[in-house]
Amino acid sequence: MDVLELARWQFGITTVYHFLMVPLTIGLSVLVAGMQTAWVRTGDRRYLKMTKFWGKLLLVNFAMGVVTGIVQEFQFGMTWSEYSRFVGDVFGAPLAMEGLIAFFIESTFLGLWIFGWDRLSKRVHLACAWAFSLATIASAYFILAANSWMQHPVGVDFVDGKPRMNSIWAVLTNNTALAAIPHTVAGAFSVAAAFLVGVASWQLWRRRNGDDEHRAVWRSSIRLGGWVGIVAFAALAITGDMQGKLMFEQQPMKMASAEALCHTESPASFSIIAIGDVAGANCEDVKTFTVPALLSFLAHNDFHTEVKGVENLIGEYQAKYGTNYPNDPALGDLAGKPIDYVPNLPVTYWGFRAMIGFGAAGAGMGVLALWMTRKNRIPSTKWFPRIALLSIATPFIGNSAGWIFTEMGRQPFVVAPNPSGIDGVWMFTARAVSQLSTGEVWTSLIALTTVYAALGVVEVFLMLKYVRGGVEGVMPPDDPKKDPDSLPGNESDDQPLAFAY
Repeated sequence: MDVLELARWQFGITTVYHFLMVPLTIGLSVLVAGMQTAWVRTGDRRYLKMTKFWGKLLLVNFAMGVVTGIVQEFQFGMTWSEYSRFVGDVFGAPLAMEGLIAFFIESTFLGLWIFGWDRLSKRVHLACAWAFSLATIASAYFILAANSWMQHPVGVDFVDGKPRMNSIWAVLTNNTALAAIPHTVAGAFSVAAAFLVGVASWQLWRRRNGDDEHRAVWRSSIRLGGWVGIVAFAALAITGDMQGKLMFEQQPMKMASAEALCHTESPASFSIIAIGDVAGANCEDVKTFTVPALLSFLAHNDFHTEVKGVENLIGEYQAKYGTNYPNDPALGDLAGKPIDYVPNLPVTYWGFRAMIGFGAAGAGMGVLALWMTRKNRIPSTKWFPRIALLSIATPFIGNSAGWIFTEMGRQPFVVAPNPSGIDGVWMFTARAVSQLSTGEVWTSLIALTTVYAALGVVEVFLMLKYVRGGVEGVMPPDDPKKDPDSLPGNESDDQPLAFAY
């Protein structure tokens, strides 16, 4: 493999790994804040136990997310220095805002939340939980604003061969970002929901043969996860439809590659599944099962809009952006070679379907969880906890597949051209990579992958430790004789919270 391919593998591995932690942190932080709110409002210790248990798992995941996220920004200078030079005037602003505003708020109020259980009043402590959870969403907002600019550059002038930002407001209110942010947050809630259902179902099953004073904790967690999962999938469908319509306007090749649509169709059918090799741009050996005119509706809200196919778009892209790479030694083996404007069709086609399919599976588990716990029932079947545990993976896979599709679908561009934007504000991925040797990139790829694998072992170990410990592992047992304030309704609003974390 050459430097470009190695650099892409490195960024892909570390980014997908990091993004396994991000959605769980975002979704779980808000749900934990909601659990604590329920305890403060009702005095029901069931909600305090939920806050303590799920809060401990949130802390483990957040810490690992911070560690794995640090590498992401280093890579811009390490393996993608040409990219950094090109977009630095724009990209640096939202990244700085994420670090200086959102992350500082996260860190400050998370610290207050961790160490303030026996020092702050209930309402102040609760405010810290909400400040932390909302800051995680703000952090995602700034990161997604930066990523959306790569998908749809706005708010810039083109000066001396580089984009120069003329409006931070345009960058932060990019319509691509405004569609991506709620979609990503909804995906985060789907991850947290599946996590609640899976872990709580297992806890109920392992304690099925004895008295479990925390049974209400696990049943409430399952119910909460079920409802959140269903609502999150509905939000994903709505925001995904918004993104699809923007993709049709802004990145028509990505739209065509999502469907492996080789030839222009009017009306265009939506492919449910394809049989054969979708890698070729002519589709001669592919048989697809389709829903007539649905792709036209997804693209433009009607059933007759023309959707251009890959073969037709190749010519348009060649006319706008050239047929061959410049004969520049910095481009390595690609110097002077023809430009391939077609993304990896098997990845984009099947990735798009994996995103939808696994997302729907997570919502289906939410429906099943609500059914199994209806009318105060406790699931007693052996198959339910097993399916619930396996279903934890479904939204993680769906989220990762969606991001892989989003990023690989805009290739060969790292900064995709804006059809209605300023000419010249785009960049080929081949231009973005640093001038390094293959040995140097192999070294960093192996080192980072090894470190990330070790961190994965640590995360799994800690998660399993605290999951198995249950509620007893994060707070002392109820003892009204020693702690009369532990009884529901006896808590004082102005005294500290006398519970060890």
